Amino acid sequence: MKAIGQDSLKTRRTLTAAGRSYDYFSIPEAAKTIGDVSRLPVSLKVLLENVLRFEDGQSYTVDDAKAIAGWLEKASSVQEVPFRPARILMQDFTGVPGVVDLAAMRDGILRLGGDPQKVNPLVPVDLVIDHSVMVDVSGTPDSLQKNVDIEFERNGERYTFLRWGQSAFRNFRVVPPGTGICHQVNLEYLAQTVWTAEVDGTTIAYPDTLYGTDSHTTMVNGLGVLGWGVGGIEAEAAMLGQPIAMLIPDVVGFRLTGKLPEGATATDLVLTVTQMLRKLGVVGKFVEFFGPGLNELALADRATIANMAPEYGATCGFFPVDKLTLDYLRLSGRDEARIALVEAYTKAQGLWRDETTPDPVFTETLELDLSTVQPSLAGPKRPQDRVLLKDASAAFKTELTKTLGVAANDLGTKAKPEGKNYEIGHGDVVIAAITSCTNTSNPSVLIAAGLVARKARALGLTPKPWVKTSLAPGSQVVTDYLDKSGLTQDLDALGFNTVGYGCTTCIGNSGPLEDAIVDAIEDNKLVAVSVLSGNRNFEGRVHANVRANYLASPPLVVAYALLGTMNEDITTAVIGTSKDGKPVHLKDIWPTNKEIADTLAAALTREQFVSRYGDVFKGPTQWQAIGVEADAATYRWNDGSTYVKNPPYFEGITLEPAPRSDIKGARVLAVLGDSITTDHISPAGNIRKTSPAGEYLLERQIQAKDFNSYGARRGNHEIMMRGTFANIRIRNELVAGVEGGYTRHLPSGEQLSIYDAAMKYKAENVPLVVIGGKEYGTGSSRDWAAKGTLLLGVKAVIAESFERIHRSNLVGMGVLPLTFKPGTDRKTLGLTGEEVLDIVGLDDLSPRMDLQLVIHRPDGKVDTVPVLCRVDTLDEVAYYRHGGILHYVLRGMAKAA
Repeated sequence: MKAIGQDSLKTRRTLTAAGRSYDYFSIPEAAKTIGDVSRLPVSLKVLLENVLRFEDGQSYTVDDAKAIAGWLEKASSVQEVPFRPARILMQDFTGVPGVVDLAAMRDGILRLGGDPQKVNPLVPVDLVIDHSVMVDVSGTPDSLQKNVDIEFERNGERYTFLRWGQSAFRNFRVVPPGTGICHQVNLEYLAQTVWTAEVDGTTIAYPDTLYGTDSHTTMVNGLGVLGWGVGGIEAEAAMLGQPIAMLIPDVVGFRLTGKLPEGATATDLVLTVTQMLRKLGVVGKFVEFFGPGLNELALADRATIANMAPEYGATCGFFPVDKLTLDYLRLSGRDEARIALVEAYTKAQGLWRDETTPDPVFTETLELDLSTVQPSLAGPKRPQDRVLLKDASAAFKTELTKTLGVAANDLGTKAKPEGKNYEIGHGDVVIAAITSCTNTSNPSVLIAAGLVARKARALGLTPKPWVKTSLAPGSQVVTDYLDKSGLTQDLDALGFNTVGYGCTTCIGNSGPLEDAIVDAIEDNKLVAVSVLSGNRNFEGRVHANVRANYLASPPLVVAYALLGTMNEDITTAVIGTSKDGKPVHLKDIWPTNKEIADTLAAALTREQFVSRYGDVFKGPTQWQAIGVEADAATYRWNDGSTYVKNPPYFEGITLEPAPRSDIKGARVLAVLGDSITTDHISPAGNIRKTSPAGEYLLERQIQAKDFNSYGARRGNHEIMMRGTFANIRIRNELVAGVEGGYTRHLPSGEQLSIYDAAMKYKAENVPLVVIGGKEYGTGSSRDWAAKGTLLLGVKAVIAESFERIHRSNLVGMGVLPLTFKPGTDRKTLGLTGEEVLDIVGLDDLSPRMDLQLVIHRPDGKVDTVPVLCRVDTLDEVAYYRHGGILHYVLRGMAKAA
């Protein structure tokens, strides 16, 4: 932990819990100076504590604390405050680039004459390898072992690198493959609710907060831990001890009353909550849950709701700490001293909730009576498109013609897959997957799935032969309680064998369908269906050949595998025929709430958590067998690797940064319109053979079948820079009428891929500029949207407006963000992209100053117009002058050494 601040408000106090003393920074003491904050939302009190602890008069000020307290006046604010989380959580897709950068920094500090051992995360980092397992094999007793073997073979280069990182860096832990989904491992083990650190011989207690490089980091909000998903550059900045500025958010209060009725699950509840919050509109806001209904929700139910904050659009979905939080910490094996600290600290700070707690003040509120929740699905394309289970079949038939493009006279199309004795048609379920952190973290719905399987098995029912079934538990504890209850055998009997511990179908790692089924779908343009217990169901995400995807509770996933189609109302249809020839309906195999509760009470124990997490960082034998060079302070880069490469960020670095000079003679790489998202900019999805990245791999004798995805290859900058601005739907106004990542090289006029043109400009020593419209960089803020921009040679991006995080990420990589002045844009200025541009005034940079854009037009005319420099703070000025945040931190480490 970085040293605490100067404490101008004199809030440092001491508390005792379980016989141990802890220092902390008191919110009630601060209130004596900054004003009453007793009814501030708990989530904002956590932000306030962060300011109190780090207040130093520069990055964190007393005015920041007053701004948070002042939020109560209007229940809203336009002020920014800094935030520094207690720790960082990464999954392997997004985490590998972060570890690559740390490894490159060790090489860089050597160039500066420093000690590479000094380069370590400055706050704790946990990386959980969970996104690489795929459902290559399913429905067999050896599915798990075969998928693990394939996973290690497919990802050997990446795993060797992460294995080195596990041994090389302090403050950095790797949870090996086969352990579970990062969010569930976080909930069950990593999170502490109240964090501690030793500072100058004293133990400091403070709220457990985090940034995660996965949007569903919010799941841990259910445990009273404030955290959310961020882009990789934000995570790296926080990892290296830098505060990140954020707007004090609006906070929407969601009041819960009542109790879930018979037959309704936590999944049905979260789909209802998601629909309500999407309708209200909570993008960029905090959501905080309150009300008497919280007493009726198990901690796992809270985590299920919190998990889907990205789907309802909020930054977080926060639940305050209460007695149920302590009960879960105890059940999941947390130390009793920690549990005592959580209770004492949250009560001392006004972060505790019970029946006597007054309702906080919120920006606005919603209310839901839990007793009104009904069984539901969401689909076929978006998680907020909830439909009641009883209406799902009729709604799907409408969607077939309305949004899925099936002509009315083609609805009855059937096809017989080659070599099979059945037919499939529109609406048939080809994937039924119990997967994803949303629901595999919740014992009640997994027990319910097992009980449905048990009842169906007893009656002699089996899934339809065209359905690919799978179970990907979120942690090994799930296997323990399913085994203890005997439900594993029932799930296996229906083809729901465990296929792996990780994020599978929900992120598209659903693996292959049988060739005959794929051929039937493609040849007849069938709209096939998946039913999954996930949180994402966008078209094409689950599987390229599955166009309709429905989110469902795990027991419904089992039921739909038995029914095999969306064309029938599952609440009334005959699901199958029993061994004695009788029709079986959903009500015949659906467990009661009491059956679920009784089974769960007998099956789930504290000892399961203690045992499974007792040696969590050891990993399976394949992980242990990966050879790591003993005491290697720097990584021995493999020049032949196509997964992990040493990025060029620190080539030629000097201890003092060279002065930033004006940008002269720049050419325009791309002219882009409004709402260009980071999905347009950042490499994503599969790698095409004809793309620059595909050509790079083919040149290195990598066959197309082994290309893997951009996500898996995020540790190779050569791949990623070739995929930047390469989205097949991006439109560059320099090549009118052309879709995809193309541009014109000027002055030659040659049409090239953006990557090839950028490399040609680089060889000519020509700096580049990108011009954009409104809301440049919206969407999920991805690190490679900024990193790739830098590596292509782009020195500045000039837009009408920026998405907040992407603007910050550009500065973090040393790229200058500029906005046109009000009333001007690329069109009013007549910018076609054929101009030569100068950007003047960088030698005396200050936050949000005006710079001069000098436009040299093709006809020889020269115009000069002011543009606003969106380097917004003094810290960001320092980052930009150093060439980026990594350079800034690295030079500081070298000087300290």
